[in-house]
Amino acid sequence: MTYAEVRQNARGKMGPCHACPVCDGAACRNTIPGPGAKGSGTVFRRNYQAWQDILLNMDTIFPYGKTDTRFSFFGQEMSLPVFAAPIGAVGNHYGSLLQEEEYDRMLVSGCRKAGIAAFTGDGLQDRFFSAGVQAMQNEGFAVPTVKPWNRDLVFSKIEEAKKAGASVMAMDIDASGLPFLRNTNPPSGSKTVEELREIIEFAGVPFILKGIMTVKGAQKAMEAGASGIIVSNHGGRVLDHTPATAWVLPEIADAVHGSMTVLVDGGIRTGADVFKAIALGADGVLIGRPMVTAVYGAGEEGIGVYCRQIADELRDVMSMCGAHRLKEITRDMIYVHR
Repeated sequence: MTYAEVRQNARGKMGPCHACPVCDGAACRNTIPGPGAKGSGTVFRRNYQAWQDILLNMDTIFPYGKTDTRFSFFGQEMSLPVFAAPIGAVGNHYGSLLQEEEYDRMLVSGCRKAGIAAFTGDGLQDRFFSAGVQAMQNEGFAVPTVKPWNRDLVFSKIEEAKKAGASVMAMDIDASGLPFLRNTNPPSGSKTVEELREIIEFAGVPFILKGIMTVKGAQKAMEAGASGIIVSNHGGRVLDHTPATAWVLPEIADAVHGSMTVLVDGGIRTGADVFKAIALGADGVLIGRPMVTAVYGAGEEGIGVYCRQIADELRDVMSMCGAHRLKEITRDMIYVHR
């Protein structure tokens, strides 16, 4: 099975998502995921296009050797520097074919079998977060990702994840801009450095903050004690007129000087995109909607098919640009046309 076949099989099963051959946000605009959508959808498309505008510097004059795409993440050895992005309330956003429990089970298990890992999501119903925690407990390593609720609810969810054995956790603090999180009870929203520090200390494990788009934000995340950040604008769904993640990644990565794990998401689709992200300073990437398509199209097998495609693409680019290992990928291997 190919990923094209997986995508074709998913078509018509994912609510308003068309499972397009090119997942660039052009056809769905700002309709995905429905209740969480906000703005014009231009930032989603900007994220995607920014990776296409970065080109590759081909150089095959270097010692021949096998390419190695293995990646170490807080003690977990993975076959690729790739993660499934946290997606919450899939039944609400992508149709009733799958609900959270079944989706998270297949996602976490499929990622584990493919040699990568999933960030699991959260949402208005407590069972959304619990489904990811349960999948992690039953199927293997994952990163439970909590939304920026008030202190009591965040602590409650972190405690649930701790009891289930979570060794890494995250918060998608950029979700504070989602319309359905506004005026919730208990409330959710932005956090101060002091509030984040308290949360991170309570978690007691490496903690990653998703939604960093500036050097200043990265520095505040570091001050709060985060072990990692995800350069992300929440798929372009929370604030129009923001830059693409690929545009801001280099200055953020340079600013933290290797003192934090730096991941990036937003419009990443191929192994070539993964290579470009690493060249710009990321340690790894998160991929969202294509992973959803993989699960809806072929379950665990779909994740494996997609990951094999990304791995083949990444190895091919590495072998044509002079890198045997991920750490050998450098910024001079890409060409940014101005």
